[in-house]
Amino acid sequence: MLRLLTVLRRPFVFDLRALALLRVAVAAVLLLDLGIRSTDLEALYSNMGVLPLQVLFEHNWNPYEFSLHSASGLWQVQAFLFLIAGVAALAMLLGYKTRFATAVSWVLLVSLQNRNPLISQGGDDLLRMLLFWGFFLPWGRVYSLDARKRPTPTDLNYFSAATLAYVVQLALVYWCTALLKSGAEWSQEYTAIYYALSLDQVLMPGGRLIYPYPELLKALTFTTYYLEKFLPFLLFLPFWVPFWRILFVVVMFGFHLGISLTLFVGLFFLINMASVLGLLPSVAMDWLERHLLPTTQQLRPRVAARLASLQSRFATWRRPVRVQVASSLEISEGLRRLLRAMRNGLVTGILVYVCWWNLDNIVDPRWTMSEGFRWIGYLVRVDQHWGMFAPTVFKDDGWYILDATTIDGRHIDLNRKGRPTTYQKPKSVMRLFKNDRWRKYSENYLFISNTYMRPYYCNYLLRIWSENPCHPPLRHLDVIYMKEVSLPDYQVATPTREVLCGCDAQLPPPEVPNEQPLPTAAAPQ
Repeated sequence: MLRLLTVLRRPFVFDLRALALLRVAVAAVLLLDLGIRSTDLEALYSNMGVLPLQVLFEHNWNPYEFSLHSASGLWQVQAFLFLIAGVAALAMLLGYKTRFATAVSWVLLVSLQNRNPLISQGGDDLLRMLLFWGFFLPWGRVYSLDARKRPTPTDLNYFSAATLAYVVQLALVYWCTALLKSGAEWSQEYTAIYYALSLDQVLMPGGRLIYPYPELLKALTFTTYYLEKFLPFLLFLPFWVPFWRILFVVVMFGFHLGISLTLFVGLFFLINMASVLGLLPSVAMDWLERHLLPTTQQLRPRVAARLASLQSRFATWRRPVRVQVASSLEISEGLRRLLRAMRNGLVTGILVYVCWWNLDNIVDPRWTMSEGFRWIGYLVRVDQHWGMFAPTVFKDDGWYILDATTIDGRHIDLNRKGRPTTYQKPKSVMRLFKNDRWRKYSENYLFISNTYMRPYYCNYLLRIWSENPCHPPLRHLDVIYMKEVSLPDYQVATPTREVLCGCDAQLPPPEVPNEQPLPTAAAPQ
């Protein structure tokens, strides 16, 4: 029995160096995400933007969720929270106070995602879950500043309930994605990739190159569907574990690289690439160390000198108060085992809960989670949904025209930097979006259930346009969507004009001409 258990746990034993690489990659993606989001502090996270707090609480708020970012509608407060999140992510990247930095990063990421759920996508769920499970992983044991204070581990292999949760979470991403794709275009007609590349809002140059080849698109659809459905089983095979893991990582890297070249999905592909780095076996980490460590060792003296100079500067500062707390509390080995067992029990319970949550829309509704249990998922944000292009691909394609009328009667398109309004389809619809957050917001803007958000976007556009004195004053703005339904066999539908929202600008009061004094009659001589 002991030998059998040893064999069965092989797929869940990880190299500490691979877990450290996973930590570095997740922290780097988190910093990149914060950097992209920070360019829209006012627009997406303040009361002056498209989702003021009162609208968030009225239409998008779950009473079990929390958000520090919703404590204020000022963009300056959002900037401060972004700064704290950036410092925590940098600390996690360097491995300084790793577990605490991971906890702070997770709390602030959950808070940020709860502040504006209208711009979230599947990659955000995965990034949030990687931080959650990472809190229970020893991903700061090596390749970190924390590791300099501890002896080098004699055994680089690690197994716990958290490593099991990490593997199951990766498998759930792809299994649920495949099982939710119940449309005939995925499993029978194999036209899903054709319809995905028919969406001009997400079409990248690489997708434009392969779009004219229907047989290739069918082969890619077949490969994608069955790859997502069966490849995760490799992660649970107890034999040839290093081979299967390297195969899984290589295939997933190629898969998501292909997505990034063909579809505009923001950081989705980077998050998924980062998520599989923890799977790298010891043989792969040995190879990376042989080829990368010599380069890092050349940089180490320079970094050490810079850190020494910083420490000398801080040492000259006089601390007004110095407090030193010494503890003589020693944790016995029995207590350590008890705490470890409690942690593994907690992780196992949450993992079972997550698996149960993912049964939505996959099994009979009688076996899915009832609403009475979902508050836990909303509270700690382990709720997740992996429905990219599921059950079928979105067919309502099109582009936006922000038709503004100036006070002198001219029509200009704010979506094209004030050029004259034209209904001709742009060469690249995807380039009309500043980033993927705005693309996702524009996608949600179309739904009838989100009509409440339309006036706020319209008035926000009028305000930011009027703040530039070089722009001509506006009288009215219409948010127009040129709807173009994707048709089979490369047929082209005639676009239809839909006015989603219209709002009037607040015109400045008319100027009152200065009254000239009447000329006085000259006094008689």
